[in-house]
Amino acid sequence: MPEFQTSPGMRDILPPESGRWRRFTAVFADVVEAAGYQQLIPPLLEDLGVFTRIGDATDVVTKEMYDFLDKGKRRVALRPEQTASVCRSFAQHRPTVPWKVFYSGPNFRYEKPQRGRYRQFDQVGIEVLGVDDPMLDVEVIALGWEFYRALGLRQVTLQLNSLGEPDGRARYVEALRMHFEAAGEQLSEQSRITLAKNPLRVLDSKREPDQPFIESAPQIADFYSDEASAHFDAVQVGLRALDIPFVVEPKLVRGLDYYRRTIFEFLGGTLDSAQNALGGGGRYDGLVEALGGPATPGIGFALGVDRTLIACDDEGCFDAEAPQLVAFVVDVVGGLEGAALTTDLRAAGLSADRGYDNRSMKAQMKLANRSGASFAVIVGEQEHADGTVVIKPMHGGDQVTIPRSELIAHLSETTNS
Repeated sequence: MPEFQTSPGMRDILPPESGRWRRFTAVFADVVEAAGYQQLIPPLLEDLGVFTRIGDATDVVTKEMYDFLDKGKRRVALRPEQTASVCRSFAQHRPTVPWKVFYSGPNFRYEKPQRGRYRQFDQVGIEVLGVDDPMLDVEVIALGWEFYRALGLRQVTLQLNSLGEPDGRARYVEALRMHFEAAGEQLSEQSRITLAKNPLRVLDSKREPDQPFIESAPQIADFYSDEASAHFDAVQVGLRALDIPFVVEPKLVRGLDYYRRTIFEFLGGTLDSAQNALGGGGRYDGLVEALGGPATPGIGFALGVDRTLIACDDEGCFDAEAPQLVAFVVDVVGGLEGAALTTDLRAAGLSADRGYDNRSMKAQMKLANRSGASFAVIVGEQEHADGTVVIKPMHGGDQVTIPRSELIAHLSETTNS
């Protein structure tokens, strides 16, 4: 075993899988940029206070953050999520609203690693600040739905709920507390611990002893204000108008305390029910104020890369693809011709690689086969003397000898035909 390996919950993403990650982000950017979103790149490191504002009753804050003192004795944290960073950025820079941004990149949480969950994990997401219109909620949800369609996923379910206004949510949380406390020791030990911190999170429990009490729990809709009800109704009408199927799930809650009104999750139909959330989001009106900014409504979502790609594997879509080389240059006359030819081909927009170390023709042709290139461009002693190259199709067809000066035009015409 090598002396150094990745830390628990971390891993290397090797080619060609790394190329699929890059394409994943590119597809996402294409979808959301078409709707007017622009990329924000927040720092990996933030003041710890940015994330403690997301709720001191959440596991993210209480036990999952990588936080430490930096060399300036400041308490900082590796970001566990990016919504709070986006809101901090808005409070700091005060851009014009509506501010529509998207992001991608790694986050860090000290969780128990499992399939589709790592301590360093990537997400893509969007956030919109400064608009309270329920039709914006519809747009945000629709963009997530459209992205999954663009990947080729078809077994995705959209779950929808509303947490209402803060005062109604507070009364609902108290009603849940009383309901679950009445269950006493019949609740699982884990849920009794969760209850003391955040009664809403008990609704997330998948443990069998908890299910009867979750099923009989009070309903959040009974605590909506008229305004919250109207907002939620408008979101549902908008989604139906766009033919986006959804299921209203009254027990859906989100893991962070800043959510209010609309919340939603995308579930992968091929994944185990305990770990089937591909991503989700909702409204977080109030978070910007908590970070020192003006009163600003906000909504967004974050989608997990790992679980989404697992769902793609399950459905047989969005495969990992090795980059397709146009040409592999085989140079057996010293290497200078290989260097010049690959440089010229790349400058003309044709992908090209070559052999090194003055290997034999046989060894370089083996490399050309392994490279997946469409053509081998061969320069031997005779070709070098004549100013020609041999073009050998690697997947069937006759090889030809042409003047070196015609190489780029020949390959361009062949690959585009």
